[in-house]
Amino acid sequence: MADKEAKFDQNVEGKFYVDDQCIACDACVVEAPKFFEMNDDEGHAFVKLQPSTEYDLKLCLNALEACPVEAIGEDGES
Repeated sequence: MADKEAKFDQNVEGKFYVDDQCIACDACVVEAPKFFEMNDDEGHAFVKLQPSTEYDLKLCLNALEACPVEAIGEDGES
């Protein structure tokens, strides 16, 4: 389970975030490239845009489910 106290500073504020357990597998970017991006220099993903529609929310939840190390959280600031 992701820890909002360990989220990367690059995450935009909002419900979804990526924490320091990310292994840079790229699964979230594949599932929801509009919302997740890789920081290749530091070797992790981050949330670049928060969902604003039900469809967007579904894409972000799919990315969360695809994460093999549970580094994506959905309990950030709404």
